[in-house]
This record gives sequence, structure tokens and C-alpha cells, in this order.
Amino acid sequence: MDAQGKDGNYELHEIGDRPRSLESDDIALSRLGKKPVLKRRFAFLSILGFSCTVLITWEGSLILFLVGLQNGGPAGVIYGYLVVWLGTISTFIVLSELVSMAPTSGGQYHWVSMLAPASIRKGLSYIAGWLTLAGWQASVGSGAYLTGTLVQGMLILTQPSYVPQNWHGTLLYWAVVIFCIIINIAAGWLLPKFEGGLLVLHIVGFFAVLIPLLTLGPKGDTKEVFTTFYNLGEWPTQGLSFCIGIMGSVFAFVGGDGAIQMSEEIQNAALVVPRSIMTGIMINGSLGFGMILTVLYRAGDIDAALAENPAFPILAIFKHATNSTAGAAVLASLLFCLATSATVGLLASSSRVFWAFSRDKGLPGWRTLSKVSERTSIPVYSVVATALVASVLALVNIGSSTAFNGIISVSIAGLFSSYLLVAGLLLYRRCTGGIVPASSVPISGPSDFESAKVVWGPWRIPGFLGIANNVFACAYLSFVLFFSFWPSFSAVTPQNMNWSILVTGFVAIFSGLYYMIWAKKTYHGPIVEVEPRYAHDMRA
Repeated sequence: MDAQGKDGNYELHEIGDRPRSLESDDIALSRLGKKPVLKRRFAFLSILGFSCTVLITWEGSLILFLVGLQNGGPAGVIYGYLVVWLGTISTFIVLSELVSMAPTSGGQYHWVSMLAPASIRKGLSYIAGWLTLAGWQASVGSGAYLTGTLVQGMLILTQPSYVPQNWHGTLLYWAVVIFCIIINIAAGWLLPKFEGGLLVLHIVGFFAVLIPLLTLGPKGDTKEVFTTFYNLGEWPTQGLSFCIGIMGSVFAFVGGDGAIQMSEEIQNAALVVPRSIMTGIMINGSLGFGMILTVLYRAGDIDAALAENPAFPILAIFKHATNSTAGAAVLASLLFCLATSATVGLLASSSRVFWAFSRDKGLPGWRTLSKVSERTSIPVYSVVATALVASVLALVNIGSSTAFNGIISVSIAGLFSSYLLVAGLLLYRRCTGGIVPASSVPISGPSDFESAKVVWGPWRIPGFLGIANNVFACAYLSFVLFFSFWPSFSAVTPQNMNWSILVTGFVAIFSGLYYMIWAKKTYHGPIVEVEPRYAHDMRA
């Protein structure tokens, strides 16, 4: 790990006259060798709103309703959702323990450098950085694409003569990205208030959709809902079909850890980030499960809904339930607003990974991408770079939606690969006694920095329960990662092929080769910008 200062030496950041919570945040960041340059605008409620609205589980479950229905059916959607919810809780507990130890925007690549054996630390950290970045970048593309194509679904709903074209979806995609840039840069100071307000809309909107469906929709049969399985992908067994269909629920939970990338902008991050992540997953999981049950009970003729609106059958279900095109359009507009807000958060989190990785010299053009606006304390160049990459990727959709779907499917593969990597390393450290309580490490000077221990943060699951959860999280992540590469249909064609294994493999191989050929000259893991205030640094 390199020391970096204006004169090549350590710099000591002076905290000055600031609130005690901000002083402790700066000390925690200093312990990681990082200089505080981003303004801490987020408190618990605003970052909880951020976590909930980026996750948008009940909204995502509706938008991605078709995925689980094709492989799994109504019963598969219910049981698969419960499995994914449990697995996500376990995974987020592990991530919360890690962010409590090291609340930095670098997230996974920083933790890999912190936990991995010294011999493979730099290379493994670099690959983790690229996988994390690719996953978040694909998530931005996924959010903008689903939001843009949702507008096309609304046009099919209200204008049956409308014939959707790929380039229409791309233009709508770009419109969503432009709105996200405006909120993230021009109105960046409003982002916490924006997210806090959206938390209210997220919860109120749930009831605004739920009540009309419950009161107006056709009543379903309980036995059919809980016992009917589909295997429209024509897989050899229903169990295999269920495992493939579960990816729809997995995607509905992607992004809930976005608060981690915002850690350097959150007050009391070591405690607030874990609490907001876990509270968000419980709120979203509960709302999502309630919405799934409601839709399955009130869906009516699902085949008719698929025939009427193949891309978004939920819109046809809205229409049949309310017996009104205008009523269905209002409910769909609410989904559109919340999906757009989720993309705002995805762009914010993705840009912070861009910025943090550039700060540690991990990306080409790091000198520019690591700059922070002195006026707004926002990494403007990284926000713009993230938006530009997402916009360029959208061009692929004009030629082939299949190829574009292959790119954005990396949102699961890239992020879950990075989760599995850090969860495995944390389990290794746990079992070998490589992490010590903060109280056992004395305050010291920088002379102990290189020999300092990995230290637990204030939020963790202690003892055997922590190890058991860590093992379960690794098993769940391995399961999801394996099936994320499977296509939806057993009869594979270029049109329905899942290209994520190709794209994910390319990212991993490219980053490894790029590191060996060029990046190892500049990337040496998370660099030290300020003199550590405490000896219990990340290094083992």
C-alpha cells in the first residue's frame, strides 16, 4: 500500500471545529488512510430512503413478474422469493459487518485488499474492483432500460396500435439517464432530501397499488396459487426450472447495498450504513412478499395478460383488475416514477465506485476521474463517465436487444462474484482468528501501521452465529452465481441465450491481463492519503 501526499509524504488531516459525529467519521476514514473530501449529507432516514428506493423490491417484483412465472409458476415465484429474501438477508449481514469495519466507497475491492493474503492481495483486489464496477455499471443500464421499456409497455397499454421498436427504447433510456445526471450533479445537494421523500412515496405507492388490486381484482384459488408450478422453459425437471426462475427475484433485490458506496457521504457511517441496509431489506422484503401474494391472487387470466402485453404482463393485470385503461396507466406511472428514482440511486452508487477506484489509480484516466468538485463536493467526472458508459452501451440495444440483455445481465454476475469473494475471505479470516476487537488494539502512532491488525467494527454478528451466517451466505452466493449464467429456455438460440457468462468472463480476464501488463505499475491496492490516526488499520 502506497503513501501518497502532495510532497510524497504522509499528510495529517486536521479535523478542526466540527460536530463530534463528523470527527469520528473522519477519524475512521483516516484509519483507512483516506482523506475526507466528500460532504457527509446523509443521515439515517435519508440513507434508509436511498437503500429502499434503490432496492425497490415490490416494484421490481412487478416489473420482472414474467421471469419467475415462466420457470416456476405461481408457487415457484412465492417459494423462490422466500429463498432469495433469506439469502439476501444473510449476504447483507456479511456486507454490513465489512462496511462497519471499513466504511469506504471502495467497498469490495478495498475489503479484498484488507482481508486477502499478502501474496495475492493486489491482483485479487484489482479483479474485485473491476467486477464490482462492471456489476454496478450494468445495474445502471438495467435500471434505465427497464424504466425506458416500461414507457413502451404503457404505450402498448394505452395505444394498442403502437408497435415498439428497439430505438424507441434506447431514446427513452437516454432520457432517463439525463434526468439521473441532473439529480446527481446539478441538484446533488438535494439528493438526501430527494431520497427521503421517495421513501414516503415508496411506501405510500405500495398501498396505492395494493388496495385497487385487492378490492377490484378477480379472486384466485389458494390451492392453485401455492401448488401450481410451470416449466415453460422445458427443462428436464421442475426443480431445475425453479432454480432458473428464481433469478427474477434475485434481480428484484439487486442494489440494496448501494448505501455502502455512499459511505463517505454518510454521518456515523460505521453504524448507520449497516442499520440502513438491514432495515431496508426487511422493509422491502416484507412489501415485496405482500405484493407478490396480492398479484398472484388477483392476476386473473395470466395467459390473456401475456398475450395482451408480452413485455410487461403486469400492466395488463392492472387493466383487468381495475377494468380501466386510465386506472392501469396511473398505477403504471407510479411504477415508472419509482423505477426512475431507483436509477438515480444506481447512478450515484456506481459513480462512487468509479471515483474510489480511480482515487486508488485502478482505472485508465484516474487523474481526471478521481477529481471532486470543490463547489459541490461531488465527483462530477465519475458521474458523467458512468452515465456516458451506460449511454454508449444503449447503442447495442438498437441493433440487438439480446446482445444488450447479455451486457446488463452482468449486474447479477459481477456483483455476486464480488460478494462471494469478500464473503469467502471474511470467513477465512474468521476461522483463522485474523480479526480482533477494536478494544484490544491500542492507540499508537504510524510506526505500527504496517503491522496493524484487521479490526471488527461496531456492527457485527459475534461467535458461532457469525460464522454460521457467513457459511450460509457463501453457499447462497455460489448457488445464485451458478444459475445466473443459465438461459431461460432449454432449447437455446442466439435470441434467448444468456450471454452473461461471456461478458463476466471477459471482464475478469481483461482486468487480470490489464493488471499484469499495465495497471500493476500504478495500482498497489488502496493508497494511503493521510497518516493513519490509529494503529488498528486494515492491514494484517
